[in-house]
Amino acid sequence: MVSFAQRIVNVRVRYLEKPLIACVANQPLLRFVSGIYGRIAYKTHSDMQFSATRLGHKSAVVPALWCDQGRPHNDGVILYLHGGAYTAGGAASHKHLAARLAGVCGLRAVLPEYRLAPEHPFPAALEDAITSYHALLEKGYRGDQIVLAGDSAGGGLGYALLLHLLQNQLPLPRCVVALSPLVDMEHKGASFQNNKRAEMMLPHSWLKRAKRMYLNGLDPASPSVSPINGDFTGAPPSLILVGGEEILLDDARGMAAHLHTCGADAMLIEQADVPHIWPTHFGHSPEADAAIDDIARFVRTQFNTSST
Repeated sequence: MVSFAQRIVNVRVRYLEKPLIACVANQPLLRFVSGIYGRIAYKTHSDMQFSATRLGHKSAVVPALWCDQGRPHNDGVILYLHGGAYTAGGAASHKHLAARLAGVCGLRAVLPEYRLAPEHPFPAALEDAITSYHALLEKGYRGDQIVLAGDSAGGGLGYALLLHLLQNQLPLPRCVVALSPLVDMEHKGASFQNNKRAEMMLPHSWLKRAKRMYLNGLDPASPSVSPINGDFTGAPPSLILVGGEEILLDDARGMAAHLHTCGADAMLIEQADVPHIWPTHFGHSPEADAAIDDIARFVRTQFNTSST
């Protein structure tokens, strides 16, 4: 049984956040409303610092935000790709989480404001993720000093980026952290249907609508949008976290199993009775704080392991 504090969070998510997402059909309006909500619901700490930057590679430039908490203990960076079904999300809703992960992992974090659908359908988000990664390399970070992290669509985008790096024999990140990743745009997993009622945050209809906006006619089986269909031979270790009642439960389970099939290390953490990307509620429930600790332990362990 989860804590009383977590149950309070669950009520807020189910009866406030989920209806809000479901009822606002206009994506630019949803971004505006969710940005205001994020500033209210997800408070930043006094020791968190944020500074705007631009991540450029060749002729492409992606606006981004450095997110820090305290002084980093390791010479590395978290490239954090936010969620929002490729149509919403950004610094307003995710900077607190990126900064917290930076703090507990002893790193810096940077959060790209990648382009969103429907104004910018596929491949805009992936192009911006690739640009951001190249920009970090050009800033002097080695691949093994970079952690790829993301939630929901951002988790799927992280794996799509990793697939691009593997296919093009580019420097690989030290590890990957994915929170409730959306990695299967075909929605083959049984949980996508079976957990519709149990799902606390994501409206089923909204995900399907956002999918149409982002794909814009692309085959949903393409590994660039459904990385669960890609070849991850040679991939670095992954940590995947997911709630036990999520519609994306089978995305997480399937991705972990697929990574194992490809010979990559993957740790899967399932937590019952928590909402989608519950670590974002750190400071409000023991379950969220424990998930943050799990991520910190994983990343710190990877940085204490010699590169091969």
